[in-house]
Amino acid sequence: MQKITTVIGFSIIATELIVMSLISIQNITPISLKFLVFQSIEVPFGILFGISVGLGLILGAMLPFVKPVLR
Repeated sequence: MQKITTVIGFSIIATELIVMSLISIQNITPISLKFLVFQSIEVPFGILFGISVGLGLILGAMLPFVKPVLR
């Protein structure tokens, strides 16, 4: 049972990475983020998308360690 969940987990991550790479290759338009009065420099969409997906994977991997503390 443990092997099946590991394979499913890696399959989900691999699918996310494939979809992310396809989206970022098709959209190379530089964009800038705006938050309240702040504005970032123009960065290609693929780089910004890759950073956000990477941070999401890291935070998602850390969530099981934080959840027992919150109970």
